[in-house]
Order: sequence, then C-alpha cells, then structure tokens
Amino acid sequence: MTEQMISEISAEEIAAGKRAYDLDRAHVFHSWQAQGPFDPMTILRAEGSHVWDGEGRKLIDLSGQLVNTNVGHQHPKVIAAIQEQAGKLATIAPQHVNDARSEAARLIAERTPGDLNRIFFTNGGADAVEHAVRMARLHTGKHKVLSAYRSYHGGTHMAVNITGDPRRFASDKATDGIVHFFPAYPYRSYFNSTTEAEETERALKHLEDTIVLEGASTIAALILESIPGTAGIYVPPAGYLQGVRELTRKYGIVYIADEVMAGFGRSGEWFAVNHWNVTPDLLTFAKGVNSGYVPLGGVAINDEIFETFRERAYPGGLTYSGHPLACAAAVATIQAMEEESLVANAKRLGEEIIGPRLRQFAADHPSVGDVRGSGVFWAIELVKDRNTREPLAAYGGSSPEMNQVIAAAKAAGLLPFANFNRLHVVPALNIEDAVLIEALDRLEQALVVADSFVTQ
Repeated sequence: MTEQMISEISAEEIAAGKRAYDLDRAHVFHSWQAQGPFDPMTILRAEGSHVWDGEGRKLIDLSGQLVNTNVGHQHPKVIAAIQEQAGKLATIAPQHVNDARSEAARLIAERTPGDLNRIFFTNGGADAVEHAVRMARLHTGKHKVLSAYRSYHGGTHMAVNITGDPRRFASDKATDGIVHFFPAYPYRSYFNSTTEAEETERALKHLEDTIVLEGASTIAALILESIPGTAGIYVPPAGYLQGVRELTRKYGIVYIADEVMAGFGRSGEWFAVNHWNVTPDLLTFAKGVNSGYVPLGGVAINDEIFETFRERAYPGGLTYSGHPLACAAAVATIQAMEEESLVANAKRLGEEIIGPRLRQFAADHPSVGDVRGSGVFWAIELVKDRNTREPLAAYGGSSPEMNQVIAAAKAAGLLPFANFNRLHVVPALNIEDAVLIEALDRLEQALVVADSFVTQ
C-alpha cells in the first residue's frame, strides 16, 4: 500500500491495534475457527464503505462485514440515534413498553408483505429462526421441519441443525426433527435440469414427494432462505417460490421465509420474497434491520399464528427482546433507507454496475463458472473447468488455490467475502458508484490469479 493510504491512521492507533491483537490472541475464542492457526485482521477504523486494518491500510469493504452493514459504517443518523437513546433510556426489561421498540415494530410491519403485522424481537438471526420454528410447532401441533440443503439458518443448536451446509455436521445428531430436501439450484442442478423451467418443475416435484413420503401430518414448518446467502446467492428460478408457497398451503405446513441476510433492501426489494409476490406465514430478519450497529433480529408473525397466542401464553422470551438501543438503531436505519432511497439504489447498483460487470467477468475469465444475484447481493462461482464445473475449492472447505485468490483480493485493497469456491459481491446499499467500480476493478485482479488454476 502507498504512504498516502496509511497517512490517515496515526501511529498511536496502530500501536493500540497491535495491543488489541495481542490481547485477542491471548483471551478471545473465535467462532467457526481452529483457534491456534487463526490470524484475524485487526480493524482500527471504519467509515462508509471503507475500513482501515491494523497496519493502517485503507480497504474497500466488499463484504458488508457478514452482509449486514447495509447502510455502511458509522452512518451519522444511526450513530446519533443510538447516542440519543442511550441518554434517554439505555435499557429496560422486555415486559415494559418502550417507544423505540414500538416504533421499530411499526416500521418493520409496514414493510413486511401481507398480514405479517406482529413483531417478536430477538438478538439476532439464529434465535429468530429458533423462535419461528417454536411458534410453528406450537401453532400446528406438529414437529418436523423441512429445510433445504445448501442453506444457512444460524449457529445455535436447532438453527445449525436446520442449516443445510457442512457447518451442521459436527453437531447434527439427526434427533431434532429436521428433514432436508434438495433446493432449486440451476447451476448445479440436482435434477439434471437443462433449463430454469425444468429446474422449477423438478425441484417442486421432489419437494412434494418429500412431503408425501415424510407425512404432511408430521410436518410443522418449511423454512427457506428467499435468496440463499452464504450458501451461494443462488436466486431461485421463476415460479419456484410461488410453488413452495402453494405446497405449504396444500399440506397445511407453516412457511417460514428466512430473510436474515436477503432482507432490508439487500436484494433491491425491502424483502427478497417481494420479487415473487410471495407472502410467508412467518418471516425471520436480523442483520440489515439496523445494519448490525446493535444486535437485533426478530420474527414477523401473520394474523393466524398470532391468534394462537392471543389467549395462550407463548413459552419463550429473552432478556434483551426489543432492546432500546437496538430498536433505536433500527428506527434510524429504516428512516435513513427511506430518506436516501437505498432500496431503489441497491436495485440500480445491481442492474447498472454489478450485474453487467460480473457478466463481463464471466466472458473474460475462464475461472468464472457462474455469476448470479440481485441488488447488492451477488456471487461469483470459481471453477477449474467450466465444462465439468469442478470447483476451485471443494464443497465444505477451502483450497490453496482459493486462499491465493482471497489473498490477491486483499493485496489489491479489498476486504472480500468468500465461501468455499465463491467470491461474493455484497457491499453497502449506499456504496458510491466510483468506489464500487474501483472495487470491481480490484476484484478482477484476483480473478487473474484464479485463471491461473484453470485446467481446461
């Protein structure tokens, strides 16, 4: 990096960052990591679509952190709202009314589809999924839950078992009533489909067969990421989500839309289900609801399920449900998104900048097997051979080749998001056009490295 890039960070900040790193390695236990070899990046500062690492280098954040900083880093309106709320009412138990929670619930309910009018607040996406499933089981009196392979629904016990990717393997004892099915995934079709229409038809036939063979009378819920996130941002083909909704109605199954990552504007709609005019029975959210500034998630509940608990106590809760600081951040985030037209901007960025550029990557780089996405929610799938679609890293892991691609992205001045054999393009909804274009220029440097591993 040039001296110009590090001049914004002082020597004192860098020294403080080094102390923080040493303390981290001595005392912090990190998620999803073997603790010994892990070498985490220190972040000294963040603003807008940039972060500064422990050496003072300025990086473009193309990751949205964990795809949650939808309004970027340090948005002044959100920061001000948290500060104001802390001065007024920093915390209060969830059994009491507080204006931040009431207003956040109103704003969220106004934007969810259909009659999802009641909001149960949680601390994040995983516990939102846990509570949505609990609600569905109590509402139906049934136990099983259908979930797709190649999905992610959270790291708590049941949520990680509902998850359909390898992160569940270590704790999946097949005792939680979870049944996995194959999703519609046109690029790597499990049904030998050659068109999207075939994929929709065959995936829905497989799902209905699964319901019949498992016994609809035993199935409480079906949960599905409207657009799967860390599993690959594989946008469902036309008609698929509508077909899923029809099957859940036909067989009396609660349909839970997991919008934890895709929701709050990331796909170019307030919620990704809106692309297909689908209304679920329950909808889980987190991440973008307040850009991750204070932990918050929740479940949006339709009128029918709400009535189940009108006179019957719901057996669940948590100390920080609807925490005032988190809800104040949500109110400010939603208001900022409206005032700055960020949902429309996400759609524009996808249609005018990201989509065209990624399709050009696919034309120019033999390592790019597929590109797909919507809004500011895109994936680049890297392969060694386009004909066989052999991935650059095996499903469920990484590879020396993929590690070199990620290192090249970082060396080019990016903070990337990568999973298995994919690079994701998931910046803030308000990233400046020029910064996004520069980020994609830098990302292309990493694709040159990926190209060197192509075997065919």
